[in-house]
Amino acid sequence: MSPASASDTALVAPVSGKIIALADVPDPVFSSGALGAGFGVAPTSGDVVAPVSGTITMVAETGHAVGIATPEGLEVLLHLGVDTVELEGRPFRLTAAVGQEVRSGQPLGTMDLAAITAAGKDTTTIVAVTNSAKALAGLQVVEGEAQAGASVAAAALKAADSSLPAATTDDGLTGFDATARDIIAGVGGADNIRSVIHCITRVRFYLKDESLADDAAVTGTEGVIDVARAGGQYQVVIGATVGDVYDAIVKQVPRLAEGADDAEAAPAAPRPTTPIGWVKYGFSSLIGVITGSMIPVIGVLAASGILKGILALLTQFNVVDDGTSTYTFIDAMASSMFYFLPIIIGFTSARRLGADPIIVAIIGGVLTFPSVVSMADSSAEDYHVIARIGRTVFNSDFFGIPVSLPEGNAYAYSIFPIIVAAWLASKIEPWLKKWIPAVVRSIFAPLLEIFIVSTLVLVVFGPIVMTISGGIAQAVSWVLSLSYPVAGFLIGGFYQCLVIFGLHWAVIPIISQQIADPGYSPLNAIVSASMIAQGGGALALWVKAKSPRIKQLAGPATISALCGVTEPAMYGLNLKYGRVFITASIGGAVGGLLTGLFDVNMWGFTGAFVGFPSFVNPAGLDGSFTGFWIASLVTLAVSFLATYFFGFKESDFETERTVEKVRLGNREPVAR
Repeated sequence: MSPASASDTALVAPVSGKIIALADVPDPVFSSGALGAGFGVAPTSGDVVAPVSGTITMVAETGHAVGIATPEGLEVLLHLGVDTVELEGRPFRLTAAVGQEVRSGQPLGTMDLAAITAAGKDTTTIVAVTNSAKALAGLQVVEGEAQAGASVAAAALKAADSSLPAATTDDGLTGFDATARDIIAGVGGADNIRSVIHCITRVRFYLKDESLADDAAVTGTEGVIDVARAGGQYQVVIGATVGDVYDAIVKQVPRLAEGADDAEAAPAAPRPTTPIGWVKYGFSSLIGVITGSMIPVIGVLAASGILKGILALLTQFNVVDDGTSTYTFIDAMASSMFYFLPIIIGFTSARRLGADPIIVAIIGGVLTFPSVVSMADSSAEDYHVIARIGRTVFNSDFFGIPVSLPEGNAYAYSIFPIIVAAWLASKIEPWLKKWIPAVVRSIFAPLLEIFIVSTLVLVVFGPIVMTISGGIAQAVSWVLSLSYPVAGFLIGGFYQCLVIFGLHWAVIPIISQQIADPGYSPLNAIVSASMIAQGGGALALWVKAKSPRIKQLAGPATISALCGVTEPAMYGLNLKYGRVFITASIGGAVGGLLTGLFDVNMWGFTGAFVGFPSFVNPAGLDGSFTGFWIASLVTLAVSFLATYFFGFKESDFETERTVEKVRLGNREPVAR
């Protein structure tokens, strides 16, 4: 191409490949010129360089876009791929930072073309001058093959027009606030917005009813370039000021501030000013993190719980023998979700807390790795005790440091340690990125993060959780020794609180010992009642709630809880709407009390309604079977009625809090 004149600014190819006209870019917003003049590149290499000289004004959190302001006043957007914001940064490794001065052709990082293609996205890289209307007199582009850094376009500049005065309305809103107001009205009002996110150029709405959105009204709003509907999103194209418009939208609809995963979030709670306030705030945040991390997997947990109940019935009625391959296959289908829970929750909690989901999932894999699990097995030949501190047994070591691994692979069913790992990772990652040189960061940052966080969980935080579990086991044994009805009332009311933090595994040795000698477990009978109680709370939501979303969650959650797996009910609903958990626990306390008064025992592990055969005395039917049905039905009724009348209001579903993240494994001992 001919050299640029003194008044022109040269643009270079950001990647090696074929330069194509902007109209040929496979994205209608860019190809229409809505975001300004520019060009595309069909890349043959993943090495990315700066298309112009200037100051970096923006680097997308997901790494797929960079904004550069040139000394001449051009605002240039480099967009790597089409719709690659949905890949959450995985294919991109950029070294650019906001405020950095770059030269035309200077390396900015890399993108993995194969990963983008494998994810079903287009790799076309786009360069657009987003303030073309104001600053650009013309843009000459030379199409054809070009190497990264080669001059491929010349931008002819024009004198900048003075900015138009900010629009004003009777409500006093101006500028971005006025734009946000009109967009909100155009998409059907605040009540029609389920959630909102933004990428580099667009505000992306998830609407309850897209038919309510008025495209013409939104497009006609000052500051809006265009509108697109794609992938279940209502996309409002803004351009370079998208962040300002998004902030203005969130300011006017504060419940949207917490993020896209949980659309109906309420405004963040104010910071407390007293020690008690901080305790309440911390506990509320922790519960929020737990439930928030569980939301993405609630449906799978419910399905797994129902399948476990079906398998229990097939086994108890001798349709499937527990030693057969058929049993093993079905058990794998039902139990894999629970066995590998740290890996799955590691991923979801990391996303909530802002850590790398893949790395935290790998740390979850460390906790469930077969050889690590085998070291904690007291029946294994190589099992050994290194040290004891109270009731805590240290059965392994790490560079000479004693480590207490929980027997029975309890880490596989408890998510609290992995949520701690996600929190640690979210704090360590920024530090590693700051101090590790960019050229080796992609290798050594994950290496150090996995090593450091895994070590802290195994050596420090895991044993702390298990030590607390040991103390709880002692407390439960003491309560049982007082009075069976009193124990039933207390354990029935508070057992599911242990489940929240993964501490319920403290009672499994007691249950196992009782079933071994004298052959039955009164404690397991109490636990069974507490599970039915959580199902009763979910059932009340299913029956009374008007929200289709709540009903959709509550149905499977109820069935799962009545089959012996309470996670879907607890984490998807009952804890999320706090009073429901309390009213359901009241039902558990009543059920536990009746279990004690009727002297109910269990001769098996599987509880809740699906485990009714476990209440049959092998020596002959006795009062335990009748007592089980009375206690269970009363538990269900009390939990249902208390929740139905006192547990929630329909408005609760519109003001729920979205959290940053955490959770636990709750494979109930009675649901094995």
